[in-house]
Amino acid sequence: MTAILEAKGMSYRGGGRLLVNRVDFTVDAGCFTIVVGPNGAGKSTLLKLLCGELAPTEGDIVLGGRPLRSIPPWQLAHLRAVMPQASELGFPFSVLEVASLGVEGIGRGLSRSDRRRIAEQALERADVAHLAHRNYQTLSGGERQRVHFARVLAQLGAGRTFEDRQILFLDEPISSLDLKHQLALLEEARRLVREGIAVVAVLHDLQLAAGLTDDLALMDEGRLVARGAPDRVLTSERLAAVFGVGLVMESLPPHPWVLAGRS
Repeated sequence: MTAILEAKGMSYRGGGRLLVNRVDFTVDAGCFTIVVGPNGAGKSTLLKLLCGELAPTEGDIVLGGRPLRSIPPWQLAHLRAVMPQASELGFPFSVLEVASLGVEGIGRGLSRSDRRRIAEQALERADVAHLAHRNYQTLSGGERQRVHFARVLAQLGAGRTFEDRQILFLDEPISSLDLKHQLALLEEARRLVREGIAVVAVLHDLQLAAGLTDDLALMDEGRLVARGAPDRVLTSERLAAVFGVGLVMESLPPHPWVLAGRS
């Protein structure tokens, strides 16, 4: 695997607090990296730094061999897509129009019909094609979340006509979804990884995280505590120290399981 993004000595201070503290972080092409940790650990801030939404107060971030800060916004939009925890729209857009925002000004050699096709395919993959003509503002929270997932899928699809090394950043992408759509969204993320796209996601569910990837990053108090295979990262001692509760990592086929500690 080849590194597409590298951050060295990355720190961020905000509101008088050190939210990310001297983190080194590499993202490989075609790798699914999941970031876990307790509330306030710095997970979302880490993602905002890696995607360029925030600039580090210390350290350097290189994307595709170039300093992240030097990449113009139009090119950055081809290289990476971001699905934040929450997205608000104040206009009565249809679902198709929201998904189409992902392809506006993105890509090379795309006709209007090409862009519409990419947006419609993204709606299908996010299981919201049947809502295409609904007013976005009338949707439930989970439906809105799936629409925004379609938007970033459309952005990646259009961007691939210009850049073939891409990253998708997902910040708590399943927080409002029912179980069926949680699993469907995460499986779609895994499909992107199989296509060579790097995916970096923040998840709270340790069980899901442990079963989805071999690259788990554990954050606590702004620091990267550990990174690697789930059974090496989520040790009983580390889980107790970071989360303050008794949890046990068990090797039960086919995936590791995080269980309540037994006395």
